[in-house]
Amino acid sequence: MVVNMKLQEMRDQTIEELEAKVISLRKDLFDLRIKKATYKLDNTSEISKKRRIIAQIKTVVKQKQLQLVK
Repeated sequence: MVVNMKLQEMRDQTIEELEAKVISLRKDLFDLRIKKATYKLDNTSEISKKRRIIAQIKTVVKQKQLQLVK
């Protein structure tokens, strides 16, 4: 899904698309945390991967917003 998204692909998308992906990823992250708490999550590294992707997308959104201000 979004896990294999490259940084250039993120930069090519609009701010609205990126914000929608952040919302979707946060829901996935919540589900992963619930699975971890109930001992149903096999691969706990998925949590850190999702967090990293969210941070990258939020960074790209901030960069785009700063470019619009200039």
